[in-house]
Amino acid sequence: MLTGFTAGLLLITVSELGDKTFFIAAILAMRHSRRLVLIGAIAALAAMTIISVVAGQAVSFLPKPYIHYAEIVLFISFGLKLLYDASRMAGSSCDSEVVDEAKEAVEQAEKQRNKKKTPLSIVLEAFVLTFMAEWGDRTQFATIALAASNNAFGVTVGAILGHSICAVIAVTCGRLIAGRISERQLTLIGGCLFIVFGVIAAMEGS
Repeated sequence: MLTGFTAGLLLITVSELGDKTFFIAAILAMRHSRRLVLIGAIAALAAMTIISVVAGQAVSFLPKPYIHYAEIVLFISFGLKLLYDASRMAGSSCDSEVVDEAKEAVEQAEKQRNKKKTPLSIVLEAFVLTFMAEWGDRTQFATIALAASNNAFGVTVGAILGHSICAVIAVTCGRLIAGRISERQLTLIGGCLFIVFGVIAAMEGS
């Protein structure tokens, strides 16, 4: 029903808004050139997406029934986990724990860098911090699952576009909306979306 492009775009955009990588980009943009931070962040997210899609294509050589049921279990389990997390959250603002983790990651990176910042060092800092924060994230596994059963090019373009949208929002107005983001609402939406994808995968295989 959903194309690889649409699935990648929706899943990534909803999941990444207000995530740790979102706040890393927002914090870096308060300290350095927004343009340089955006270049580094998008480059890292694009690289991660390509790696995930390649992994998904490798997985696609496994027997189709295994891929199909693994995709259903993955999406529904992620969805249920997010709904459970949302039920335990307070409701009004972004998760301070996520923000604190992002701040700590940026502070550690800043201490390790030379005091004199060059454009290249800023881009590299944004790239490394974003890439490391995204590695092993649920969106990486979701991208692998999508690429295993959908058009690889469509998933790649949709996921990179979704990442880019979130990165642009974080860099341009992350400070303004950070206090207005309801982590609970975003988590609820993300959980519902994962479950919807799991149901769609089950229906397409029936």
